[in-house]
Parts: sequence; C-alpha cells; structure tokens
Amino acid sequence: MSLTEKHCTPCQGGIDPMTRDAAERYLADVPGWTLSDEATRITRLFKTGDFAKAQAVANNAGDVAEQEDHHPDIRFGYGWCEVEIHTHAIGGLHENDFIYAAKVNEAVDG
Repeated sequence: MSLTEKHCTPCQGGIDPMTRDAAERYLADVPGWTLSDEATRITRLFKTGDFAKAQAVANNAGDVAEQEDHHPDIRFGYGWCEVEIHTHAIGGLHENDFIYAAKVNEAVDG
C-alpha cells in the first residue's frame, strides 16, 4: 500500500521514534523532502515564484494536516513555502510523518 493510501493514526507516545535507517528508507518515497541532521524531522522547501502561490502551498499543506489530524510547522513568504514535520508525542519521526509528506506532495505537485 502506498503512503498516500494510508492515513495517519493517533500517536500518544510511549514508543521510540524511527531510526535514521528507517527514516532514510521512507524518505525515498517522498521526493523533495530532506531529513534533519538529527534524523528527527523532515522538511520540504517549495519554491513558488510569488506570494500567492506560496500561500496556496501553505493552504494545501494545512488542508492535508487537518484531514490527517497531523500538525506540521508551515512557514512561507514571497516565492517560498517550507513545511517541517515530526511527531511531537515521541520527539522524532513516525510513519505518520511520511504519510503526511506524501499527501502534501500529491496535493501540491499533483
């Protein structure tokens, strides 16, 4: 099953975050996203060319967040939008983060 066919599941903590090796394997399925040096977050910078397009990317990422009940950090300005994600309850990465990233890619890149 592809990541876009899955849904984020509630994570209440009590589990270990994903290892760097596991995160790197998942990263192959979410083009454009990068893994933080500590392997605790993934980020994608969308370059858009103008403010309205950057705002549209931010809105799309926000809509996906609401649909999946996941909570990214979204920052944008003229010509760019950055989306950063991790699972707060475990202080690192979970499969949910990659599900969200895949769905954002689908919503923004089509």
